[in-house]
Amino acid sequence: MATKSIPFSKEEIEKIIEKFPTPFHIYDEKAIRENARRFKKAFEWNEGFKEYFAIKATPNPYLMKILREEGFGIDCSSEAELELAKKVGMSGEEIMLTSNDTPASEFSAAKDLGAIINLDDISHIEYLEKNVGLPETICMRYNPGNLKKGNLIIGRPEEAKYGFTRDQIIEGYRILKNKGVKKFGIHTMVASNELDPDYFIETAEILFSLIAEVHEKAGVKISFANLGGGVGIPYKPEEKAVDLEYVSAGIQKLYKQKIAGNGLAPLKLFFELGRAITGPYGYLVAKVLHIKKTYKQFAGLDASMVNLMRPGMYGAYHHITVVGKESEPHNQKYDVTGSLCENNDKFAIDRMLPEVEPGDIVVIHDAGAHGHAMGFNYNGKLKSAELLLRENGEVVQIRRAETIEDYFATLDFSGLKDFEV
Repeated sequence: MATKSIPFSKEEIEKIIEKFPTPFHIYDEKAIRENARRFKKAFEWNEGFKEYFAIKATPNPYLMKILREEGFGIDCSSEAELELAKKVGMSGEEIMLTSNDTPASEFSAAKDLGAIINLDDISHIEYLEKNVGLPETICMRYNPGNLKKGNLIIGRPEEAKYGFTRDQIIEGYRILKNKGVKKFGIHTMVASNELDPDYFIETAEILFSLIAEVHEKAGVKISFANLGGGVGIPYKPEEKAVDLEYVSAGIQKLYKQKIAGNGLAPLKLFFELGRAITGPYGYLVAKVLHIKKTYKQFAGLDASMVNLMRPGMYGAYHHITVVGKESEPHNQKYDVTGSLCENNDKFAIDRMLPEVEPGDIVVIHDAGAHGHAMGFNYNGKLKSAELLLRENGEVVQIRRAETIEDYFATLDFSGLKDFEV
């Protein structure tokens, strides 16, 4: 049976649990750094290459500080994420705001930080100018429509809410040029969690062709192209990770043909990966609370969809390790569940595992992105802590668990006595 490894032994995780009760997320710093360096090295041929980590995947300043040290920027989609970038000490073109249906306050916060603003709609040009003023650098998001297939998470591009059409984006560059904008970027992203490496090469080809068309029709030379994110990770043990070196070589070949060959170089290439950077190196650690046997067999955990929404929301697969029982026969079938009053609160359905019992430690893999970040407080459940496994083996808390006091912090109970019903 295909398996996945974990970066700690049974004895080590038991010691961690003595100090930090389950459930919690724990991230492997060494693996994250090594992954970041590999990604940068794959694209070192492009002068000015930069990865803007999509902080929505794992919005923790400690992780962002690590990635900034590795040379990454930050991709934000809200005012709170911009504030997180500010608190990490980031400013200027280290930050990109890629948002949609954007309020003026977010545009203003981005402009104050000197961030690159990535517009999602042609109407936002006038809105930005009226409410905030146009910066010297502007990026715009392209939606290729039926030129490109999407996938389950984002949907078909022509039905997605994101981006300019081809005609709109060319007109947008004309408008911005006439209004005095000096530096231009282009961006696209039409899939999420994609494992086909050719998908990203095809995306670059579409974008590079559009860059040539923009130059011809709008007289605008694009300075940077953000190829977006969407690089998936092998959630299932038998799946293969995206070959970044293969992707890079394919994009480099297109760059020479369509960018350098048409006199459009230099063109800086950016990405905004989130999942592919931290996803495989985060783990949700929980304990088995109950074993229930009715029409099916259920293993109930002290974690729930509050801690990891993806299986319940998308039917997504996350591998599960029962710590200390890795080599035992996986001959028992379980639905692995949480305690929410929702029947889709399940981490796995009909999953073959070794026989489990209350008190067993369970590690849910690939929870380093869109795990803690997508948490919520339904049923009054509280979000758990985040821990960091440092390179020297030390474990530190980088976000404490929520408390009952946190949950009620926005309510004014003192007004109840004067409230009439």
